[in-house]
Amino acid sequence: MSQNSPTSAISVKDLAVHFRGCDALRGVDLEVPRGTVFALLGENGAGKTTLIRCLTGFLQPSAGSCRVLGLDPLTDAIEIRRRIGYVSDSPAMYEWMRVGEIGWFAASFYPAGFLDRYRDLIGRYQVPEDRKLKHLSKGQRAKVALALALAHDPELLILDEPTSGLDPLVRREFLESMIDRVATGRTVLLSSHQIAEVERVADSVAILHQGRFQIIDSLTDLRDSVQEVTVSLVDSLAQLPVPAPPTKVLSEQTEGRQRRLIVRGIDDQAIEAWRARPGVAEVRVRPASLEELFAACVRGGPVTGEAIEDDGVATADVAGSTGETRSAG
Repeated sequence: MSQNSPTSAISVKDLAVHFRGCDALRGVDLEVPRGTVFALLGENGAGKTTLIRCLTGFLQPSAGSCRVLGLDPLTDAIEIRRRIGYVSDSPAMYEWMRVGEIGWFAASFYPAGFLDRYRDLIGRYQVPEDRKLKHLSKGQRAKVALALALAHDPELLILDEPTSGLDPLVRREFLESMIDRVATGRTVLLSSHQIAEVERVADSVAILHQGRFQIIDSLTDLRDSVQEVTVSLVDSLAQLPVPAPPTKVLSEQTEGRQRRLIVRGIDDQAIEAWRARPGVAEVRVRPASLEELFAACVRGGPVTGEAIEDDGVATADVAGSTGETRSAG
């Protein structure tokens, strides 16, 4: 998919960000299709927030380029901010304002209808309009930030840990609202540590580790292709052959006479070859969870440098996946 493709809400090409003593992003490529929930996973320091700051025009990359809704964040940052909604993990607001006042203040930057939608959202989140922001709890502040981000009905919603501090009922309602937004053609980029939430709503997942993408794919394809293989050996010193391509071993752990591998793309022939190997007592196979895949990518698997893509292009293809992945229940 080209960088100027009209079907992409976000296009990133060879994006790199270098700080003194740190490479936050190392030449990453990414395409986020319109009308999808795209989840960005990574441990603290992986580069997620740095990527989001580049997309929103708050940080100039050291190399490469990106486009958001067809616009360049370096030259069109103001227009991008008008058309997107953004919630950071620690939203900054005018502490002396009341909940109703900050909605009125923000409405001056957006078309008519913003204030009505904001008040409706605040009412649904049950946050008192007459309370000052400095007196709100962490969860209430998060609700105000979400209401401000959603009130102008943005084409693209960028969320950095959006449900932190929310109670379970509001969190569930918010996740369901993301699905509803995507149904109308809007796009959501969700950066979260809540892997269970990602599994409920995401169409596609990207796992970022040490400034590089390790996995970029639709959630449906990941569910079908990533497995946990547990091999029980008669002799703990026995060696297993490395499976031939296209199988990729993402991580391997040894506990006594057991080898536990997270693999992608392994076929029945490779499994049967292991079972028939001398010294192998048992081979068990089951689908790996997204949490197990995440751990394999960030804790010592052989995946390094390039995203795991057959064609070498980090593009999330979610065609045909919407009916299977979108279930906030």
